[in-house]
Amino acid sequence: MLYELLYGLHDYFSPFNVFRYITFRTTLAALTALMVTFIIAPHFIRWLKRISMTQQIRDDGPTTHLSKAGTPTMGGIIILIAITVSMLMWGNFRNAYIWVMMISLLGFGAIGFADDYLKSVKRNPKGMKALYKFGAQMALALIISIFLYANPADPYTTVLSVPFFKKWLFDLGLFYIPFSIFVIVGSSNAVNLTDGIDGLAVGLVAIATLASGALTYLSGHAQFARYLQVIYLPGTGELTVFCGALIGAALGFLWYNAYPAEVFMGDVGSLGLGGALGTLAVITKHEIVLAVVGGIFVIETISVILQVVSFKLTGNRVFKMAPIHHHFELKGWSEPKVIVRFWIIGIILALFSLATLKLR
Repeated sequence: MLYELLYGLHDYFSPFNVFRYITFRTTLAALTALMVTFIIAPHFIRWLKRISMTQQIRDDGPTTHLSKAGTPTMGGIIILIAITVSMLMWGNFRNAYIWVMMISLLGFGAIGFADDYLKSVKRNPKGMKALYKFGAQMALALIISIFLYANPADPYTTVLSVPFFKKWLFDLGLFYIPFSIFVIVGSSNAVNLTDGIDGLAVGLVAIATLASGALTYLSGHAQFARYLQVIYLPGTGELTVFCGALIGAALGFLWYNAYPAEVFMGDVGSLGLGGALGTLAVITKHEIVLAVVGGIFVIETISVILQVVSFKLTGNRVFKMAPIHHHFELKGWSEPKVIVRFWIIGIILALFSLATLKLR
């Protein structure tokens, strides 16, 4: 790792001591991931077109989406590569939490890749069978949750922290494992459901990660945690570097995914990013805050649940179409208007989540 090499030289040349600072490496991680994305994306998009790895558009969706047929998909691989390269350069892999985050990102990304492969290469519109797809997600989340449950370095292993209240800490005990699985798998699928129009999901992921990264840094810094009266979690500050890499990769990909999109990230990107967000929240004890900062993801998921339940019980639909971003499209909102307004709401929710630091 480049970080290990450069910081190891600080005894001989004092300016290299700057690499010990998480904030400095977070900035480098974001810039590195951004540049890697810009470098590889054009070549990758052309390759996807050449091998006909394109998106299949639903016939029952908004008619404006029919023109998107033939747009390359599986672009989320670009994001995963950019984050991995950036972390290999600037991450401290002696920190166990970095390994957990990378396993989550790449593991959920691999599940999404299998689903995308079946849809695009095998031309199977349904992709991976729901039982296998959900089962694989559950299995991966179970492995992550058991590791975190047995982690001796975490003094608050099974604790659930409630925002706005500094002393509201609930020990979930063994129930921590199924709860963590629910958060991780739920987050992964929520981002996947939101990824239905150009740039919406990846933009919201960048916003949520920016807020989560700030909370992660403060929780991993003893002095700041004590001053703000939040749980101090030794070692988690290093995850800020991962957040920087994710933000850089997301912004770089948004350059090509913005309306009208040149490439879609597919399940390989949405499941991977969603799984990473959920895992980050579980590690840093910000599971409830995640529901706030990722409020749009929650609303998108609830809209799908309400639509399905209502139709099965009454035969009527609550929305013109679910997830809810399609509902607003069918009401006459243009796609860019839906995207920007959802981003604005995402920013407001991110600011509100940061406000929980002082309202305790």
